Amino acid sequence: MQTCLHLGAHRCATTSFQEYLRQNAAELETKGVGFWGPRRTRKGLLHGVLPTPAVGNSRALAKRAQGRIRMNLTQSRERGIKQLIVSDENLIGSTRTNLRLGALYSGVGERMARYAEAFDGQVTTVALNIRSLETYWTSALTYAVVRGHRVPPYLQLQNLAESSRSWRDVISDIACAMPGVEVKVLPFETFGGRPEAQLEQLCDCEAPRTHARVRLNASLRLEDLRAHLLENAAQDLPEGEGRWRPFDEAQCAMLRENYADDLMWLAAGADGQAQLVQDPEHPAAGLNLPQTELTRGRPDDKQDRRLAGSG
Repeated sequence: MQTCLHLGAHRCATTSFQEYLRQNAAELETKGVGFWGPRRTRKGLLHGVLPTPAVGNSRALAKRAQGRIRMNLTQSRERGIKQLIVSDENLIGSTRTNLRLGALYSGVGERMARYAEAFDGQVTTVALNIRSLETYWTSALTYAVVRGHRVPPYLQLQNLAESSRSWRDVISDIACAMPGVEVKVLPFETFGGRPEAQLEQLCDCEAPRTHARVRLNASLRLEDLRAHLLENAAQDLPEGEGRWRPFDEAQCAMLRENYADDLMWLAAGADGQAQLVQDPEHPAAGLNLPQTELTRGRPDDKQDRRLAGSG
């Protein structure tokens, strides 16, 4: 049985992808595709993988978690599951921690090393969604403000824009923590609203089209965000409607440049650490480009003869 850890990340349509898999779970199981989502992973299945303050010995808890995971994997295999997707964005950290530290998933390497051990070498693929840093941090800040955090001051925004840690560092940490495991990177801009296309890149099956356009946890627009907050907090938001854009032009430029560097690194092979998954409907050009007409309109024979005989 092939096992894929789908890591999200947060604010990359991960919840919508999980809902799509959940709604189509019965049909997918007939094709040999299984799904474990947060409703399963967060109800004790992975308890003990990461050390937490507890009465018991953390090493003993980790061993019990390993046995629990192995038992569930065996049960899935016995049901005829050939390809299992385990999707939970909290495996790599939390949005709250990212905002508090001002960096992307700083502890992801240690976390993934522990999960690799817990799954006892049975993970074959890791899938990571990435997103333009400008829109990722904007979505994360919107999510935080809705839940009671203050509107970020300029200094916090500047620190996020100047952060040296990008998706490349996250990918490298995951690859180093899980040697021998294939790492697939799926950009949100390509796969965010197309869970069926994403599933087909992770599993060798024809993905169902039903429930493929469910959209959950979308960021609130300015007018809705302002109405959601208390009056004194809403005063810190800009006027107008549409999407909230907390970063200024200079900060946006820095974030876009970092993301462009990440994509270029991935397109160049990511030092052998990961594979950038391309849009299946728009494949990249090969070494031999298609032959196309390089001129427009109809050829003018008279003009050709005149030019040939001139001089």
